[in-house]
Amino acid sequence: MASASELKIGKKLHEGKTKQIFELEGESGVVLVQSKDQITAGNAVRKDQMEGKAAIANKTTSSVFKLLHDSGIKTAFVRKHSDTAFIATHCEMIPIEWVCRRVATGSFLKRNPGVKEGYRFSPLKMEMFFKDDAANDPQWSEEQLLESKFSLAGLTIGQCEVDIMNRSTVAIFEILERSWATQNCTLVDMKIEFGVNVKTQEIVLADVIDNDSWRLWLAGDRSQQKDKQVYRDLKEVTPEAMQMVKRNFEWVSERVKLLLEPLARGRVVVLMGSTSDLAHCEKIKKACSSFGIPCILRVTSAHKGPDETLRIKAEYEGDGVPTVFVAVAGRSNGLGPVMSGNTAYPVINCPPLTPDWGAQDVWSSLRMPSGLGCSTILSPEAAAQFAAQIFGLTDHLVWCKLRASMLNTWVSLKLADKKLQACSL
Repeated sequence: MASASELKIGKKLHEGKTKQIFELEGESGVVLVQSKDQITAGNAVRKDQMEGKAAIANKTTSSVFKLLHDSGIKTAFVRKHSDTAFIATHCEMIPIEWVCRRVATGSFLKRNPGVKEGYRFSPLKMEMFFKDDAANDPQWSEEQLLESKFSLAGLTIGQCEVDIMNRSTVAIFEILERSWATQNCTLVDMKIEFGVNVKTQEIVLADVIDNDSWRLWLAGDRSQQKDKQVYRDLKEVTPEAMQMVKRNFEWVSERVKLLLEPLARGRVVVLMGSTSDLAHCEKIKKACSSFGIPCILRVTSAHKGPDETLRIKAEYEGDGVPTVFVAVAGRSNGLGPVMSGNTAYPVINCPPLTPDWGAQDVWSSLRMPSGLGCSTILSPEAAAQFAAQIFGLTDHLVWCKLRASMLNTWVSLKLADKKLQACSL
């Protein structure tokens, strides 16, 4: 792709209330998404200019999409281009707003009388709205969406695609919800849109996610809302009121950058009984890196050098960094039990089993003396994933990668089933 200074903006492909989409000359498959300073409410029944909003919105969207991309969510976002624009893959947009709710408020209460504000949805409440300004974006059912048989970029939107968007919306919400919780903010609800990549025919998260897209309550308190609802609630639009709205948008754009920073950083220390187990340990290290977890490989034998094993253990206990030990020892595994009996940190046995004695050797990892709590996981990739799940309890970035991985596994199975069914017809 050409550098930012070399990009040539072509014809306008689309213009909405808060953004414009431009073709990029000489750049196949990508577009420029240009934010506008306009702020609207009620399908633009109310609209005003808010100086600087384009830059604030673009900063927010760029940070949100980076968080989602780094987690493993497939999006149209490519990179930030300027203060007010970003580059995205060219998509044909599916004309549906997917709304995900954790807390009942707003229009949901009007459509569901008797439900009190603050009612918590567990599981999340999902709703769909057809994008039609003239009809005030009516709520749609899944059946209506399926019967519409939308065909975009050569892809017909059927049950498989609807299921993928539904499941993806939940995962995206949960990733952002978990991330905002680190800033003591409750993600109340959120709307997102999907598009079909014109080159790959793949459904991806598209459009923008900025302070127009969600309700965000500091400390879970509606009176401390930081989103566009502040603008919707204005009885009179005055310069002073607009400055208050702008300050909230700026607060969000600054805080959202903090979502990209880990609050706690842990590590995995793999102890192998011999360098003959190195290939097995390298698989653990590679899998750890996919979750953003540093992994250190060491060689030590609890049978042949127990004092050195305990010295290495103490080395990693003494610096205060949260650590998960993985013991890799074949034959008679004394490494994991010795570590477990002498540290309060988690220990995972991941023995490299051999075809000849593997079935017998595994019992030395499974049958622990009393008072020991190390687990045993035979797959090196699964051992790394279990370590990630431990760190995910306190590190939201690791948790986000785990959540996206769950989604991507589910989507791959869904698509494989669709392909198989098509081959069987």
